[in-house]
Order: sequence, then C-alpha cells, then structure tokens
Amino acid sequence: MIKGIGLDDEGRCRHWHSFHDVVANRCAQCDEFYACYQCHDTMVTHHFCPMLLTDERVAVLCGACHFGMTGQMYLKANYYCPKCHHPFNNQCARHIEIYFS
Repeated sequence: MIKGIGLDDEGRCRHWHSFHDVVANRCAQCDEFYACYQCHDTMVTHHFCPMLLTDERVAVLCGACHFGMTGQMYLKANYYCPKCHHPFNNQCARHIEIYFS
C-alpha cells in the first residue's frame, strides 16, 4: 500500500503529480511505501531513511501496476516499469541519495 498526501489511484501525491510520478519508495526505518519523502516526513515523526542499494527487499513500487523492485532493479529499469512499461519521472535521479544509500 502506498501512503501519501492527496494520492490518486496510481500513487501520485500533492508534491509530485505528473503523468510520470508513479514511483513509491520504501522507508528503511518504518518499512512503509510513500509517494515521496516529503509526504513521509509530513506524516510520521522521523525523517525518511534510505534503503541500501544492496538490500534484496522490494524498495520501489510502480504505482500503475504495483510491481515491486529492488533498488538495483529500479535503477537498471531506465525510468520505465519492467512489468507494465509505464514511464517514470527521470527527474527522480536528482533525489537518488534521499531514497538509496
């Protein structure tokens, strides 16, 4: 389940809501998926904690089809869901250090 503020059916939130903004990231501390770190930090009492890139757990969900990816799978997907081929926002690369370490 994707959490966030003002979510639509594909996990877009009030902060990121273009057609391409369908990626939800897992916080390593609370183990929940959020539409973005801003939603997370507004909704809970701790800051978003990045997942390790070496972690084999699902770290990213496609909001369009709910396909789960490890961090490595997501980074290799080249901004498209490997299952449903929905395009992801390529500007997410600017925030990679927030979501992965």
